[in-house]
Amino acid sequence: MSPLKQHTVIDSPYDPLTLVATDGVLSALYMVDQRHRPAPETFGDRDDEPFPEVIEQLNAFFQGELTEFTLPLHLEGTPFQRSVWEQLLTIPYGETRSYGQLADQLGKAGASRAVGLANGKNPIGIVVPCHRVIGSGGSLTGYGGGLDRKRRLLAFEGGAREENLLF
Repeated sequence: MSPLKQHTVIDSPYDPLTLVATDGVLSALYMVDQRHRPAPETFGDRDDEPFPEVIEQLNAFFQGELTEFTLPLHLEGTPFQRSVWEQLLTIPYGETRSYGQLADQLGKAGASRAVGLANGKNPIGIVVPCHRVIGSGGSLTGYGGGLDRKRRLLAFEGGAREENLLF
């Protein structure tokens, strides 16, 4: 039997967000015009039922009241991608890491490009904080949701000081 997919769309300070659940567990959070966003017909029926806790935590995050999500996640990807995404979950609110630092933490020194590619395919943006990954010199590099959103998310969290980022 194939997994049950459902979705809803919520407003946020970063434009509407599409939430997707697989068998009742958050499996995707997509932004408008996000790179690697699948076709809408893959999101399943529109239904708010699986999302009350997700919406509550996202609202608390956007209000500055929540710094760490405690949601069950259904991460679909290769074993390497999932290892990168799980590593993203260890980056504290308001802090950043470079792609190289993540590669080192994974025991894959020199694999910063592969880490960057996996980071870019993260299906659960914001909750799995791929926006907290920056270039080795402090520069903002690619972000599936767009560099403007990345800049705004980092500024919101206070983890990126403008004087330390190369725009």
